[in-house]
Amino acid sequence: MKGIEQIHHLIEGWVAAKKIPAAVIDIQAGNKLKWQSAFGNASLDTIFDAASLTKVVVTLPAIMQLVQSGTLSLQDPVQQYIPEFRHSEVTIEHCLRHISGLPSVLPDFRERYKSLDIQEIFALELEFSPGERVSYSDIGMVLVGWIITRLTKKPLDIVAKEAIFAPLGMTDSFFNPPASLRERIAPTEWDGEKYLHGEVHDETCYRLGGVAGSAGLFSTADDLSRYARAWLFPEQHALLTRASVDACTKSVIKGRGIGWQVHEGPDSMMSCGPHWPSGSFGHTGYTGTSLWIDPAHQLSVVFLTNGVHLGRDHEVKELRPILHEAILDMVR
Repeated sequence: MKGIEQIHHLIEGWVAAKKIPAAVIDIQAGNKLKWQSAFGNASLDTIFDAASLTKVVVTLPAIMQLVQSGTLSLQDPVQQYIPEFRHSEVTIEHCLRHISGLPSVLPDFRERYKSLDIQEIFALELEFSPGERVSYSDIGMVLVGWIITRLTKKPLDIVAKEAIFAPLGMTDSFFNPPASLRERIAPTEWDGEKYLHGEVHDETCYRLGGVAGSAGLFSTADDLSRYARAWLFPEQHALLTRASVDACTKSVIKGRGIGWQVHEGPDSMMSCGPHWPSGSFGHTGYTGTSLWIDPAHQLSVVFLTNGVHLGRDHEVKELRPILHEAILDMVR
């Protein structure tokens, strides 16, 4: 198909220039296109630390399933399910839209090997009144993950496996991947003594045992593409209803849907690029991962790379819009 060569050339060039160490891409556009390719030392079945994609691939659908069953409402206070949390004005929806007022991370968030007392999270002060503005917060999503666990009486990784991965056939998605899969996993950052390889990069999630509402998911491009189709065609998948999908992908405050970033047009500074249609939605992960979905073209783009293998000042953030604009030109 016209344009595939350009996409291939772009990513090969980035690997050759050492802008990224490796990558896998999956592009699907309705019935017109399904294309996967691997670059660098990756293969199509390489497993990546998905980082913050955990928020929309695990935590979001799991909490929305509880909404659909009538178990809770997004307007419920977090405190209703976590009494130890002392800010009664913060709701579940505030956390999902990143307007809770909670800090982005813990003060000592880079202390990977320091023990973590969860009371530290309950003791955090709000930085602004809930609903006042958008401020991305891992902490809010950690709390939502704990609500899921308390209501289902199951660990979040088990909920993910039973309610999301298994129904969608996501056979290579998990938290704390077994050592037997190490050779398939892309290594991430140097921790001072070794490259992290098969253990979660996110420090807070690591301190919480590798499972959190904010991070911890390991997955492949094929699995994440399967997940994207469940959002494009919810009637064909036993995950969420169309009403839930529509609610989550509607921007209410500065490009924030429920869980997702929602593109609002050329002035939106999103990683999908300025010309993607309004209503496109997606998310990124700090390690170098991203997932973007454009309902107008029935388009999904999974782009996985382990950018942090080169350090925290990697260039993936600048490369994503270039890639996504080229893909849009190809399919429209």
